[in-house]
Amino acid sequence: MTASDRPGYRPSEADDAPADEEYARTYAAGYEEGLRTALRELLGHASRGRTNQELRALIQSRLARLNEEVDLKRRSLLRSPRLHPFTELIHGAQPLEPFRGTLPSAPARGPPPVGPKETVLVRESRPERAIDLLRASRARFPRLVLVSLRPPDLGDPTIAPTTIAVQGPGGPGAPHLSPGEVAGQLRASFEAPGGALVYVDVLELFVTEEGAELTLKFARWLIEQAQLSGSALIASYDPRALASTDAGRLERLFGSVVDHTAPAGPQVL
Repeated sequence: MTASDRPGYRPSEADDAPADEEYARTYAAGYEEGLRTALRELLGHASRGRTNQELRALIQSRLARLNEEVDLKRRSLLRSPRLHPFTELIHGAQPLEPFRGTLPSAPARGPPPVGPKETVLVRESRPERAIDLLRASRARFPRLVLVSLRPPDLGDPTIAPTTIAVQGPGGPGAPHLSPGEVAGQLRASFEAPGGALVYVDVLELFVTEEGAELTLKFARWLIEQAQLSGSALIASYDPRALASTDAGRLERLFGSVVDHTAPAGPQVL
């Protein structure tokens, strides 16, 4: 007996309303997907040689936690943005006005400044990214020291850094300084109040002229002094100038390594 056959039945407006085709289609799609998932899982267990008792136990276990799985699925769907029914999008939606404004351009971002006790090693064929870091960080320290073959131009004539020019044997200008001599000139800047921001781009020269072991000891001393005095160290080096084992040992000494050798741009490791 249907509802319309019962005594005293009165038709309502809901009975005259057309069926919700969208709801029925969505329900049927979910019902189909549920059956498909269950049959695939059952087929997978059967193909592994499960016995009837094992299959029965597996099915009973899934049935016991079915409500929990359905509730988890419901919650995951509720986290997604709610979409309007398709009929509302066709009949009730208002046309969108075209955007006529101007989108703000993204601000240009430079490298993050280096802080006290930080040590950064930059892989690059020539000093570029390390100089950018130097410019971004110089205002955070009371003094700036450059240990360089060709001291970089910082673009500000008011800055008066302490420059330790290191020249290879036989070259014009200052004589070649050993790592020990450079360390002796750096000590006063490290020990001064507030420490110093130290820039170094002569590690490849020291490896060639003094050997890898002495250069690694010099780099380790620089890092220890920076951390003890609250200073910072930025070093630029070309990894092609060192053996792979020496380059790896050098990089492991630093707190962070920045790769600026790839054409696509620098990648922080």
